[in-house]
Order: sequence, then C-alpha cells, then structure tokens
Amino acid sequence: MSASASRTIAAASMSARDLATLAWRNLAYVRVARSEDVGFFCPEAPLLAPGRDVFVLYAADGTPILVTDSREAAVANAEREELEAVSVH
Repeated sequence: MSASASRTIAAASMSARDLATLAWRNLAYVRVARSEDVGFFCPEAPLLAPGRDVFVLYAADGTPILVTDSREAAVANAEREELEAVSVH
C-alpha cells in the first residue's frame, strides 16, 4: 500500500464526531460582561471596579480563559493560544 493510500484510509476512519471534537477544541468565543458580574463566573478573578464593560474569552466548553478591557486584547490572546475566536451577542 502506498503512503498516500494509507493517509487516505486514516483520514477516512475519523468519524464526524471525532472531527467535530477536534475542531471544537480550537474554538473560543468572546462575550461582553459587566465587571461586577465577573466574580460569579470566574471566582479566581480579582475584584473589578463596578459599572464597566469587560470582554471575556471563553473556551468552547464555556470555561473562562481571560477577562480584559478590550475585545482586541481578548482576540489577540486567542490567536496566541492558537484558538479561533468568535463573538457572541
């Protein structure tokens, strides 16, 4: 069997679910939150001054990764971590 044929077989044996799981791990999303709410979903975060919008980068499974004051910083962090960030409204 040629090397290219064995790669084709290996790729074909990956299920749609496995492929979706692999893609899912590379996704993250950015969402706006109020600074006073950060402690509810990210208890280890320091207390923030109330009344401000912050941007939260979440892993695809909903785990908070980063809280920052700009969307650009959240997206830049996702890129450094090799994640594809999408916005959630």
